[in-house]
Amino acid sequence: MRRTASPVSLVLLGIGTFLLVLAAMLVWYVEPRAQRTPIDTDVTTVFTGQGSYFDARKVKTVEETKLTITRKVRGDVADSEESGRAVWDVSTSVDTDGTLPASDPHDSFQWTVERWVTDRRTNAPVHCCEESPRFEGEAYLKFPFNVERRAYRWWDSTLGATVELRFKNRTKVQGHEGYLFTGTVDPVRTGTRQVPGVLVGQPERGQVLAEEWYANHGIELVADQRTGRILFAAIGPKKTLRAPGADSGENEVVLLESERIAFTEETQKKQVALAKADNRKLQLVGVTVPVGAGGLGLLLAAAGSFLVFRGRPGGTAVAPAPARVPGSLTK
Repeated sequence: MRRTASPVSLVLLGIGTFLLVLAAMLVWYVEPRAQRTPIDTDVTTVFTGQGSYFDARKVKTVEETKLTITRKVRGDVADSEESGRAVWDVSTSVDTDGTLPASDPHDSFQWTVERWVTDRRTNAPVHCCEESPRFEGEAYLKFPFNVERRAYRWWDSTLGATVELRFKNRTKVQGHEGYLFTGTVDPVRTGTRQVPGVLVGQPERGQVLAEEWYANHGIELVADQRTGRILFAAIGPKKTLRAPGADSGENEVVLLESERIAFTEETQKKQVALAKADNRKLQLVGVTVPVGAGGLGLLLAAAGSFLVFRGRPGGTAVAPAPARVPGSLTK
């Protein structure tokens, strides 16, 4: 008896095969391409803490005042590329109680503008598109995707070089777990500035080319493991002026110093919310949908294959008529 495959079995086999292919494509093709630094970012982070700063009007260092650092990051979509680079324009202002609220960053105690260009997949620097400054390293405004428990080279704009941040432990920020990295910067000369000699203990000289020095008491960054987004940040910057050739601490003028200035609670919550949203997207295309599609596809393909193998009757067999015996009588 001849058997043929039913339409249902072929449909089940086709859908099952499609879902299996879809699951494989999501895991091996879609998810890796979903791990890309966004180009349309628009994020503001705020640090606060107690510290000291040099008041030019009073010509002295003011102690124990509130310091606020506001960083605004906006993606330049026009100069970015969907598959290649991400271009971010970064504005950072440092304010004291005397300059807040600052409607214009020019009114801030200190204001800098930078342009960061990175590879959207690896987070490596891409030197193009009027990048400023020219930076190096692995971690900047974010860490690479799939953060590892190892040391990373973090770019410090004030230092103008990379700082090694070492993995310390897992920790939670607003209930969301991340990887904590820490590091420090020993005092190092970063440049020169022309100032009145009296400012650095040389009143007999009208103007001197004072040395600018920088250190960092402690850097703490907590990064989301999957996305590399920074959930929490704390720094302890110290910027000073020294007379030319002066020994450490001699006639030192503090321009800006804080033992610890960190993300506000509001900023932490915003960063955690963004990290959770990114994780849900990657979880969806990398785990949830592939597992669901793969499991259902396997079941349907197995059912369809079984029905195809078993088949169904192709038609009803008809018994041949008995042969007519010569001379027999029929009624």
